[in-house]
Amino acid sequence: MHTPTLTSRIHLPEFRGPGKRSYTRSFRSTTANRGYFVTLSSSDIGPELKVAVDKFIAENKIVVFMKGSKDAPRCGFSSTVVQIFTSMNVPFETVDILDDDGLRAGMKIYSNWPTFPQVYIDGNFYGGCDICIGIPPSTFAK
Repeated sequence: MHTPTLTSRIHLPEFRGPGKRSYTRSFRSTTANRGYFVTLSSSDIGPELKVAVDKFIAENKIVVFMKGSKDAPRCGFSSTVVQIFTSMNVPFETVDILDDDGLRAGMKIYSNWPTFPQVYIDGNFYGGCDICIGIPPSTFAK
């Protein structure tokens, strides 16, 4: 049985460049079950994706772009990052980059980092799994 969920949506204007096919896909915040819908070009990041990602990262203290979700990580590195933040008992949002090839490719351009997970803390790119392993708990002290 499908249970309806409430979602808030960001839908940006469609971007079309010369010879570029456009399409709409979504990425979902798994913690709050909020849907963020982004229209982007299949061949580049496009300004719409940048604006949507900037906004999402600014609205959340910790964001992890990863393979899978915090409830069901789909790679060992993503699972490790989830375990790190869960063990520190800090709230964080996850975005499953496997849901959309355009988002996955776009995030590599956005961060200038080729692998996942990609962790953003306080609006800034922090690093991947290897960097997160060394995060001191005092980083999140209030």
